[in-house]
Amino acid sequence: MKSKTLTKFTGIIPARYGSSRFPGKPLALIGGKSMIERVYEQASKALEEVWVATDDERIMQVVSAFGGKVVITSSSHRSGTDRCAEAVTMIRGSNTDSESVVINIQGDEPFIRPEQIKTVMDCFSASEVQIATLVRKVAPGEDLSDINQPKVVLAKNMDALYFSRSVIPFLRDGGHDDPASKHQYYKHIGLYGYRTGTLMKITALPQSPLELAESLEQLRWLENGLHIRCSVTTWESHGIDTPHDLEKAETLFRAQNG
Repeated sequence: MKSKTLTKFTGIIPARYGSSRFPGKPLALIGGKSMIERVYEQASKALEEVWVATDDERIMQVVSAFGGKVVITSSSHRSGTDRCAEAVTMIRGSNTDSESVVINIQGDEPFIRPEQIKTVMDCFSASEVQIATLVRKVAPGEDLSDINQPKVVLAKNMDALYFSRSVIPFLRDGGHDDPASKHQYYKHIGLYGYRTGTLMKITALPQSPLELAESLEQLRWLENGLHIRCSVTTWESHGIDTPHDLEKAETLFRAQNG
């Protein structure tokens, strides 16, 4: 009887230097270490192989200095997903295995938990899963109006039906002051896994109408008939988009580390 081939996982952390709201944020210090090093350390607790994919020599130098693996990618990518696709091609070359899995860890998530990464990895024990991501249940009283926190509705098999910056579903019979007290809502946590062949496919697709309308790249995948398996995490994400977010991250780090 032929033994089952073990899935090979590669973690890739896209890290762009240029940012309109926070230029150079991967190099910002949290507890005396750069944000990119904090992310790398957390990802390495769950994955045997982790790479940083950047467009900047300064980030490359910092990653090399702390002993991390890094590749320089194009500065023209529209998204971290596109940067991951170029990076895995550079790392694997012509030996890219279409059934291996790339885990895309955002470079501005220094508090990403290894358990969250492993939850995404576990989704690929099902052979039909091509793309996976995380969602978090919204508790009653939570604000759902933040457009920077996309919401998602799920099918019974935990595949995503739709992502939106709006509050979905709409409650026709009221409860709009606290919709989460009337219905179980889910927020999207932007950690992705893709089988390598699927990653190459989705990055070759042109931008779609829904993607352009909501500025959410995962809608392009849904519009083209792909499925995104979602798994529930109990932990919130702590992405850093602005210098003010960095101040909050420093406070959180001190609270966690005494």
